[in-house]
Amino acid sequence: MKNIILVGKPNSGKSLLFNQLTGLRQKVANFPGVTVELKSGQFGEHRLIDFPGAYSLSTLSRDEEIAVEKIHEAMHDDNTGVIVCNLDATRLERSLVFGLQVRDLAKQHNKALVFALNMIDEVERFSHNVDCERLAQDLGAPVFPVSAKTLTGLHEFKLALLEVVARPENFVPTKSIGGGDTVFSISRQIAKNYGIHADIVLKQQNTIDSFLLNSVLGGVAFFGIMFLLFQSIFTWATPLMDGVEEIIGWLAVAVTSAIGPGLINDFLQDAIFGGLGSFLVFVPQIMVLTFIIGLLEDSGYLARAALICHKPLSYFGLSGRSFIPYLSGHACAIPAIMAARTIESPRKRLITMMTIPLMSCSARLPVYALLIAVLIPDTTYLGGLLSLQGTAFFVLYFLGIVTALLVSVLLNKFSSKDNDKAEMPFILELPNYRLPHWKPLLFRVLTSAKQFIRRAGPVIFMVSVVIWCLGYFPSSEHALEDSYLAMIGQWIEPIFAPLGLDWRYGVAILVSFLAREVFVGALGTLFGIEGADENIAGLAANIQADGLTLGAGLGLLIFYVIALQCVATVATLKGETGSKKIAWGLFAGYGLLAYASAFVVSHIF
Repeated sequence: MKNIILVGKPNSGKSLLFNQLTGLRQKVANFPGVTVELKSGQFGEHRLIDFPGAYSLSTLSRDEEIAVEKIHEAMHDDNTGVIVCNLDATRLERSLVFGLQVRDLAKQHNKALVFALNMIDEVERFSHNVDCERLAQDLGAPVFPVSAKTLTGLHEFKLALLEVVARPENFVPTKSIGGGDTVFSISRQIAKNYGIHADIVLKQQNTIDSFLLNSVLGGVAFFGIMFLLFQSIFTWATPLMDGVEEIIGWLAVAVTSAIGPGLINDFLQDAIFGGLGSFLVFVPQIMVLTFIIGLLEDSGYLARAALICHKPLSYFGLSGRSFIPYLSGHACAIPAIMAARTIESPRKRLITMMTIPLMSCSARLPVYALLIAVLIPDTTYLGGLLSLQGTAFFVLYFLGIVTALLVSVLLNKFSSKDNDKAEMPFILELPNYRLPHWKPLLFRVLTSAKQFIRRAGPVIFMVSVVIWCLGYFPSSEHALEDSYLAMIGQWIEPIFAPLGLDWRYGVAILVSFLAREVFVGALGTLFGIEGADENIAGLAANIQADGLTLGAGLGLLIFYVIALQCVATVATLKGETGSKKIAWGLFAGYGLLAYASAFVVSHIF
């Protein structure tokens, strides 16, 4: 079984072509700092590997350096049978700079090479035709026009690729460039002969960019889009959340009624439906968040957002490259910290990694959603388009970002700049505006929900079982106040009493060190044991009935915005920084800052 490697520049439709060829819905994001890992899948009897995007074999950034290193490794690998070089038909000159270099590398190592002229539907939309036969003669390798989005030419390309894999010796490139700057002049000439004029393609893009990248209007649009993003999490997810809550409630009644009273009934009711069920209610919000971010990314807007944020971030000792890890941090801090590897400046890289935990990740989302539902009335304006709860959600995310930037200023002020490398220019190609490809986007949404449940579900289940056992025994009356858990909780209660929280919230906070979202499951189990069986999945209603004060609730929200509450994040920080002192110092520092902030807020309100 031979490997087929897929290479090309970023923003050229390469990853979508990979998805279509393998049937996998893999995703490699479109900006520096993310495309640094290999994706693989089956193509017939062979393995197809999607390599990180690069603009040239002469690297300018760390992410390009990683991509080129992997390509050279593949060229020396005897298992590499064919190289597929993906070209962007709308930006042929830029694609060919890298494509011609890969062609020379393939010829040097006696590897078969074919070109996939992707996005052919875009140039045909402007009534432009590419003579692929003559282009293949000039390139010295076969050229196949395809559209990974509309599937134009994809079937023919698959058949041709199977033939190439079967007889790779017949498809080794016949031409080479030479040295110097010849590659640029040849790319320019070939693009002039076969490609569409750039002004035709960029006309619509420039019109939109004149607004979205405007120094004033662009910033206003950015904040407006981010505000709508968090509004939609509440507005769009509410019907789905209500549906999940009703299903869980129906299942709880059906199962517990069939079993009858007893130990097993109490366990299922309190630990499973009360603990795990309370967590599952918030999964639709994860799906909506993934959908909106994916929509913005695939449309080409998030690359513009990185450009908009470059200058403001520089005021805080960061750069536009920090935007990508920060954005990733709203999904999960772990890959975000790893994405910071590609920041050239060691100082800015370290500052970015140290402040990423302040980004509100998806694990905090259930905590925010629960407490907002308890504290903030479900009031809407403008015919339901504007939600008070959605506004509160935006404020929490915005507060995390502001805190991260303020901490960045302090770290930048006191960090050493002696060993810092010369600053690399912030270079970012702006992709064309496009309608998203819906099937991969929807698949990504479903995958995010499954991964979230798979990652957090087992932990929440185990914590729920332990909490239920400690809270259920040894009292014969199963009274929570007489349980082992109450004994532990009352021992730690003095720590959380100044925040206006009793021992139940203290226990939930402590166990959420395993994973932030465990907080919801733990409270669900605790309130379930206390006899909230008539409203098993309605944890927010149970907390409201219990009388959580506004000050204590807001303080708890602030605590979760700031606190570094995840053991996996601490481990990742230790691995990436190479320092236990930094990792555990951040955990302690953010914990103390979170506690102090929660104390102040709880006493103000």
